Amino acid sequence: MSENENLIVGGPSSGYKYEFKSDGVYLTVYPNVDGERLFELSDMRQILRDCKVLDYDVGILSRTMREANGRPQKIAEPVSITAEQLQAVFQGEKIFTGEEAEPYARIIVEMTRDRMKATIKYDTREGARLPTKEMVLEALASAGVVYGISEGAIETGIRSLTPFVCAEGLAPIPGENAYIDRKFNLGTQGKPTLDEYGKADYKDLNLFVLAKENQTLAIRIPQTKGTPGRNILGAEVPAQNGRPCPMPEGKNTKVVGEHRLIATVNGQIVDKGSRINVDPRLEIKGGVGVSTGDIDFDGTIQIRGDVEQGFSVKATGDIEIKGSVNGAFVQGRNVYISGGITGADRAKVYAEQDVRTAFAENALIEAGKDVFVADIALHSQIRAGKRLIMESKHGQITGGHCVAGEEVSVKIIGNSSFVVTKVSVGVDPNLQKEYISLRKAYKEAKKRLTHITQTLNTLSKIDVNKLPKSRLESLNALTRSQFPLAGQIKRDEKRLLEIEEQLTNMKNGKIRVSDTIYPGVRLSVNNILKSIQSEYKRCTISLNDAGEVEVGTY
Repeated sequence: MSENENLIVGGPSSGYKYEFKSDGVYLTVYPNVDGERLFELSDMRQILRDCKVLDYDVGILSRTMREANGRPQKIAEPVSITAEQLQAVFQGEKIFTGEEAEPYARIIVEMTRDRMKATIKYDTREGARLPTKEMVLEALASAGVVYGISEGAIETGIRSLTPFVCAEGLAPIPGENAYIDRKFNLGTQGKPTLDEYGKADYKDLNLFVLAKENQTLAIRIPQTKGTPGRNILGAEVPAQNGRPCPMPEGKNTKVVGEHRLIATVNGQIVDKGSRINVDPRLEIKGGVGVSTGDIDFDGTIQIRGDVEQGFSVKATGDIEIKGSVNGAFVQGRNVYISGGITGADRAKVYAEQDVRTAFAENALIEAGKDVFVADIALHSQIRAGKRLIMESKHGQITGGHCVAGEEVSVKIIGNSSFVVTKVSVGVDPNLQKEYISLRKAYKEAKKRLTHITQTLNTLSKIDVNKLPKSRLESLNALTRSQFPLAGQIKRDEKRLLEIEEQLTNMKNGKIRVSDTIYPGVRLSVNNILKSIQSEYKRCTISLNDAGEVEVGTY
């Protein structure tokens, strides 16, 4: 066989095909479609022996017979044989040379319904010769396929009669949907905060997330447009644009511009998914203790149970407690306690305006305006900016020290055991407390300013250019600090004078007792003291024209 000669025996109709090529002997076994195969492995081996092909791979021959996949497999090295010799062996079979080989397999172009993929398949009923790359490209052009053609896939695919993908379109890219970017994290709710050392604080459980008025709660990220694609026929494939989404505007929130949601009040963030609300009122269905930790809320709080010892409740709004305060700290605008306040001097209640409670025992109560105690105040410290009212039930003060700026109105002061009980009126305790604290800070500031002035006077006699850099920086810092300190001293002096004037003008303090005042009670009216030595009934204590404490009629 010459170097360029290519002899073929058999074909799809015979179920097999031998190719005697310059690089070896190849066998193709076609899939059995119409019935049983007409030849066996022994037949194939006999043909090889007749053709003087004695050195071949029996394993490959057997596998080729078994798989029958229509793909040529090399089973032996080249042999020297002519067409005439083959004709003598294969009597009745047509022998093809390279010039008159069997017909090419027919090319079938299959496209997906969306015209995004083309697959080449072969029809071998008329011939099984492998088509060329040019034939495949021509078939694609005839089918209208002009885009996404892979020549590499074609070059690989034409090496066998196995179907292969030859062209793929460009898929469109859908746009991104709009979404809401929340600027708060509710995932930390109920988890204790960690200090700088990683230690959990189980009194701070993050039960709610707070928002300030005008705080940004969420940003809407707008949807984007999709990027069109192109199918294998060259037509544009439209892309789906992203879907919009509504702003989650809820109670006490509003949309600013088109895409920003803000809070309109201070309060707790309540995220309902489709709605973001800000609730200025916090309701705790039980009590405050280990299950809640401390409460610090920017709004109004309602607590249905007790506030347990060692815990605190703070609010910028009103606080309503259905239970009692037991050795705890409570601070709000107005504080209403249905039960009492107890706690071995550990219970402390502060209100900017009023405090109302059933009773107080070993407690500290401070109110900017009025304090109302329904029953009894026992060994407690009560300071009311205006009035202390105890006219319900027992209405009794026993032990401790009660102070009101304008009036104390009670049923009973002291008791039959003559327990020492102090009651003062005519001096606003809050003003007095501010005065004492401010005066202390004022004296310390003046002392500090005097020290700075003396130091600067001493340093003014020294050539500052000879000072080291660190010393010079300290000198400059000291020089700068004297001016704001002097300004603060002037403001403190003005405020002290204002408080002194207010305290001086308080002249109408009075104590009204609707039942009994017992011996052992020590009274103070506008800083004028009086000790009660005998029992009085239904009386009013105030200053007379002579500036003396007088017990008058009720």
